[in-house]
Amino acid sequence: MVSSAVVAGVRRALLPFVAAALVVGGIASFVGADRLAVVVWSVASGVVAVDLVVVTAVRMREGRVAVDVVALVALLGALAMGESLAGVILALMVASGDALEQYAHRRAERSLSELLSLAPKVAHRLLDGTLETVPVDEVVPGEVLLVKPGEVVPVDGSVLEAAVLDESVLTGEAQSVERDLGEWARSGSLNAGGAFRMRASASAAESSYAGIVRLVKSAGVGKAPLVRLADRYAVVFVPVVFAIAGGAWLVTGDSMRMLAVLVVATPCPLVLAAPVAVVSGIASAARNGVVVKDGAALEAMGQIRTVLLDKTGTLTAGRAHVVAVATAPGRDAADVMALAASVEQASPHVLAAMMVREALDRGLKLVEPVGVVERPGSGVGGTVDGREVWVGTVASVGAEDRLPWLTAAERRARREGCSATVVVVDGEPVGMILFTDELRTDTSAALRALRRAGVDRVVMVTGDRLEVAEPIGMSLGIDQVFADRNPAEKLDVVHSESSTRSGITAMVGDGVNDAPALAAADLGVAMGARGATASSEAADVVLIVDRLDRLAGGVVIAKRARAIARQSVLLGMGLTMLGMGVAAVGLLAPVGGAVAQEVIDVLAIGSALRALRPPRSLRHAGAVPDSWSQQLAEGHGPLRLVLEDMRSVALALDTADEATALASLRDVAARISDEVVPHERKDESQVYPGVAERLGGADPLAAMSRSHQEIFHLASLLDRLVDDAFAEGFGVEDRSEARRMLYALDAILRLHFAQEEELLASITHDVPVK
Repeated sequence: MVSSAVVAGVRRALLPFVAAALVVGGIASFVGADRLAVVVWSVASGVVAVDLVVVTAVRMREGRVAVDVVALVALLGALAMGESLAGVILALMVASGDALEQYAHRRAERSLSELLSLAPKVAHRLLDGTLETVPVDEVVPGEVLLVKPGEVVPVDGSVLEAAVLDESVLTGEAQSVERDLGEWARSGSLNAGGAFRMRASASAAESSYAGIVRLVKSAGVGKAPLVRLADRYAVVFVPVVFAIAGGAWLVTGDSMRMLAVLVVATPCPLVLAAPVAVVSGIASAARNGVVVKDGAALEAMGQIRTVLLDKTGTLTAGRAHVVAVATAPGRDAADVMALAASVEQASPHVLAAMMVREALDRGLKLVEPVGVVERPGSGVGGTVDGREVWVGTVASVGAEDRLPWLTAAERRARREGCSATVVVVDGEPVGMILFTDELRTDTSAALRALRRAGVDRVVMVTGDRLEVAEPIGMSLGIDQVFADRNPAEKLDVVHSESSTRSGITAMVGDGVNDAPALAAADLGVAMGARGATASSEAADVVLIVDRLDRLAGGVVIAKRARAIARQSVLLGMGLTMLGMGVAAVGLLAPVGGAVAQEVIDVLAIGSALRALRPPRSLRHAGAVPDSWSQQLAEGHGPLRLVLEDMRSVALALDTADEATALASLRDVAARISDEVVPHERKDESQVYPGVAERLGGADPLAAMSRSHQEIFHLASLLDRLVDDAFAEGFGVEDRSEARRMLYALDAILRLHFAQEEELLASITHDVPVK
């Protein structure tokens, strides 16, 4: 059996062969060897005719209308009528159309092949103090590797020293990122700094880049509905062509007019335009961080009307953080947090790691616990500095120990949709730690972008409790929330939405439990770069960057590719029909018709290649300086600890004695003046001018600057209140006013941080135009 590579090679040779035959025949005719010219041109035409016979048979066997039959009839007609010159020009047109198709596919797939070519092939392994270079497939999890400057990170792992990575191949973002000790490094990233060591956490086959490569290799045109659309057009087009050609012959008796009509009608634009636009759309989506597995998925993505979203890892970041530490009267929140984190050091639970990280971020000193006992599903206990400490669920505290402060904290947790852990010291509840999974920075902007792209219903489908999921859904403006759903019940929601709603229903998820729903939806979309996961295998579209906003960009790209495909097909058909009319009235000879059709081919395919260019809404110029990202985003982490302390102080103002209340108020006011205010002033003076220049307009950040003014005003008022209280006493009215200021600052700062981070996401996570 002849290999596909051989067939492709033969087809690539058609154009130079026919072009050479045209030139050789032309020279022979010029020197008077007309018979030789006819033979050469006829042979070239015959070879192309054989190729057309094969292509026509294959397409008819696939159940497609063989539009190439028009070219075949025209070519055979030219040979039968002795029009060998017209025949070879027609053969040249068919061969060049095929060459244009191959060129268009190669150009459209270039960005996909770039991913494949950059796949790491070797790794430098450190073993017993020696460095050896080994094939990347030999790397085993746990081994220490050295990544040299300019090299690609071979496998997923954690860095053992600070590193600077260029992740543009994976994320499309031009900025380099810094990774500190213990942070994650993804395979496929480029070492943009000095050499660094890392510990492999996965083999090459299980790493991020290998998953992306598998997804890219599986991406293709497929049998997209748009390609079938061209077939449907052909059902009408082919009979019309033969009707016009036959009519011209019957009315005039001139067989040359019939041949000219057939030559002009050779439907290369109809055959090529839709597939080229689809492949171009797939390539453009890949450059935006969206791998589309086939053309049918691209077509479906452009028609999404309903989006079902998992919560954890999709709408949220999938990692918890502490919201507040509620304490018993007279207890210190920092001490409670330190005791809890000390015990949690011995626990493998994911929330234990979060609690330890939060305590270290707060600068708390942890003590190694002894006698640790863990009860799965209940909590963990141990001895810390001679005190018996238990950290567990609210249910582990008996009803008789539910003191008023604990009941109030529990109500707050339910009200705010938080999870909670109780800290018990020497048998007495001393604190409750509230934590929640934070929203992704890009979530709000992504949902707005999806609605702008034509999605008119957004639904959350999650296994979380309703009291946790519903507040998130309401804050995001989600149309409906389905909570407490197991994988089978998620499947039921998918079937229900698909059957009752028009348009395409897409399911977006990231976990193994989402795989059945992803497979059942009209379009399954998986989050993340790990293509080996069950969710990625079940999905039709994979976001190789863990950013929901890339889906909205993919929808826009798919819509544009779909529109361009239709426009290109209709452009080719319209110009062809015009040319057929001119040929039917005798104003265009067969040779001229072949030339005209060649021009139409170029125009139609050139139109289809517009889908390679990203839509205007996704075109962004220039990269944002790293300092903006560090100042606006990274600086907010420590400041949120100040906000938590503000809330804790506000809650304790009524119950604490005057000296304690005033001291805690003075401390938090000092932190606001020393940490929050300088950060916001630096934003105003150093960051905002550059951001405003990028956004354009007279004063695009006026509202944000107004927030700064209010923050500075409230901070100043709080300082004055503290000074007055120390001088004149801290009465009931003063406490009430202080509490009002703290809550006002807390609200405005949380909103302001969220606004700045969303603004940052919109201007720094864009894919640069290439």
